[in-house]
Amino acid sequence: MNDYNVISNIKSLGIDMIKNAGSGHPGIVLSAAPIIYTLYNYHMNVNPIDSNWYNRDRFVLSAGHGSALFYSTLFMAGFNITINDLKKFRHIDSITPGHPEVDVTPGVDCTTGPLGQGIANSVGLALGEKILKEKYNDIDYRVYCLVGDGDLMEGISYEAASIAGNLKLNNLIVLYDSNDVCLDGNVSKTFTENVRGRFESLGWNTILVNDGNNVDEINSAIKYAKASDKPVLIQVKTKIGDGSLLEGTNKVHGSVLSDEDTIQLKNKLGVPNELFYYNNELRELMKNNILNRIKGKYNSNNPLLINNNYNLLNIDFNFDMDKREATRDSNHKFIEYLCNNIPNFIGGSADTGSTTKTLVSSLNDINSNNYNGNNIWYGVREHSMGAISNGLALSNLRPYCSTFLSFSDYLKPAMRLSALMKLPVTYIFSHDSINVGQDGPTHQPVEQLAMIRSIPNMKLFRPADIKELQGCWHVILNSNNNPSTLVLSRTEVSVYDNTSIVESTKGGYIFLKEKESLDFIIIATGTELEYANKIGKELLNNDYYNFRIVSMPSIEQFLLQTEEYRKNVLPNNTKIIVIEAGSMFGWNRISNNIECITIDNFGYSGTKDEVLDKMDYSYEKVRNKIFEIINSNK
Repeated sequence: MNDYNVISNIKSLGIDMIKNAGSGHPGIVLSAAPIIYTLYNYHMNVNPIDSNWYNRDRFVLSAGHGSALFYSTLFMAGFNITINDLKKFRHIDSITPGHPEVDVTPGVDCTTGPLGQGIANSVGLALGEKILKEKYNDIDYRVYCLVGDGDLMEGISYEAASIAGNLKLNNLIVLYDSNDVCLDGNVSKTFTENVRGRFESLGWNTILVNDGNNVDEINSAIKYAKASDKPVLIQVKTKIGDGSLLEGTNKVHGSVLSDEDTIQLKNKLGVPNELFYYNNELRELMKNNILNRIKGKYNSNNPLLINNNYNLLNIDFNFDMDKREATRDSNHKFIEYLCNNIPNFIGGSADTGSTTKTLVSSLNDINSNNYNGNNIWYGVREHSMGAISNGLALSNLRPYCSTFLSFSDYLKPAMRLSALMKLPVTYIFSHDSINVGQDGPTHQPVEQLAMIRSIPNMKLFRPADIKELQGCWHVILNSNNNPSTLVLSRTEVSVYDNTSIVESTKGGYIFLKEKESLDFIIIATGTELEYANKIGKELLNNDYYNFRIVSMPSIEQFLLQTEEYRKNVLPNNTKIIVIEAGSMFGWNRISNNIECITIDNFGYSGTKDEVLDKMDYSYEKVRNKIFEIINSNK
């Protein structure tokens, strides 16, 4: 096989895709084509005919803007992508979107685009392989990742690389398209550190390839990396836009090549000057080369078909229903049960497990000497913790990760991609409101509940007690196409007579029903149900007030119920009062006839009672606000 001719065809197809779409990134197509070709033609154990083969090597294009390069390579490798699919690059409903998306394009293992996320996802995929190998003897694959300067500038890459080095993930090989240029200009203006030195200090081996067009040199580097006892970074020196009239400049990063440039480039490459030309003989050769390599390795059986249907509703956990405890403490009991009863249920925290109560001390820790455990020690690395959890979920594990709710901001990019990829990652956040007190406003969440609820395909659960928590976990474990967020209290709460394990699975239900007629409804979530319960007891003694109380552990789950059910719980034209110690933003999804007793300002440092009083959120002040609202509407 003539390597140069195949690489030239990959480049020309990538350039044609961008030209036809009128948008894209030609610079990486021309600089990194020899890298990705060498990887797929000589190393990747994949099956173009069965792109979901469980024991395949995984590839993550962290530099997701290089999608045209990726798709043209997959096409030349014989994957189920047609020339018409390449022609529809970046067009609606095509299988060749602007950035790679898992479950859309055959051969794409991970959704990428936001720089840095992909390398952290690849760490999760590599860790997932190590964990699965302990459970299934025939699991054995590597994870490859292509990054650019932009990926390595993002702080998440440092966090993820540190974890990979600490865990000695020698099944991870990162190929660095090092072309010294980023979108705005030369990286000398912003990025001058010794990248290989940085990775070596993090416990990686590194290799330098001086000539990014030398297939033999790239091939040798990958061979060496595959024998490493550590994760490996291969820095490949390339020229952005190699062969273009704009070669070596930032202008070729994300701009369509001119007609003149395209013609002269194809002349250099020895490719006919016609749109979407490809040599089918070379395509068949590359495909057969890959298929021959996996002979004796490919097996269509999938040992990872793990049961993803669980029934927690009928399990008697024998909890003490008379004990007041924080829902974070209640949740620890569920975490321990799930770790012991679900083989693929694992997780950890960002150095907060002893406080969020997600660390299960009775079970093994995952470390470089033992991947057969349940506890992952992420350290103070929230950003990469979320992205690594996505990689674990892509490995068919059921991961959870944890920190304080106010620090969910650090995980937002990963949470968004969890939802976009429809991954069943569970985000567990404790310290759910300003009542955490003396740590002050930096640790007191206000806008985070609204922020997380605004993520499409994300379900947020804020249970009021251990019974609701059991119902929430039932929903979470049976939600296989979306991530979930579980928000827990540090404040002790009672177990209420009126809460329901089964009803809480509907997201919202009638906690206390009106006597006869109905004038208004009080909705409460989480710890604020205690306020609603106390107020309800006061109101019950006065026939002047006709009301019901609704507990709503999950707005998203409630909105998924039938219209008939929702109207039964929240009848039209009935005044609704919401009690929640967080931002009011988003509650109008429930009703337009709504008033919110919420918190829309940052908190203070002080004792719990001092802060609640200062923020006008003590029980007495909330009670008075409710009476003002209902009396003014009489």
